[in-house]
Amino acid sequence: MLKNIPALLGPDLLSTLRAMGHGDEIVIADANFPAEYLGPEVIRADGISATDMLDAILTVLPLDDFVEEAAIGMAVVGDPNAVPPIFGEFEAILARHEPGRRFSTVERFAFYARAKSAAAVIQTGEARLYGNIILKKGVIRPKG
Repeated sequence: MLKNIPALLGPDLLSTLRAMGHGDEIVIADANFPAEYLGPEVIRADGISATDMLDAILTVLPLDDFVEEAAIGMAVVGDPNAVPPIFGEFEAILARHEPGRRFSTVERFAFYARAKSAAAVIQTGEARLYGNIILKKGVIRPKG
């Protein structure tokens, strides 16, 4: 155990997050996401919700503030303007950890294409549909 590190962040995930550089992306995926065949390493987080995982990761991972979109979800198929309830939870978690950062969405196959080049896919046990989010890592600036 470590102080001030959420218990949901196991050693493999912490290693991946630490190894990522500025601009690298990581995917938090729901239980229905086709993670195993996209290419990136898959880190299993069965039994953990996507929202709990997002909350834990954002305690240690800065989001990229050089780009407009650093937290990207998968738009609803056939209705890109729909807002599933989980999107509101993603936005609330982002507001707590990264004030001013907005949540955006991309079309399903564009999401898959982007996920293929991610540092890793965290496959959660999230049962809610559209419980997928891509995070783009930012920088930690020197103090002072």
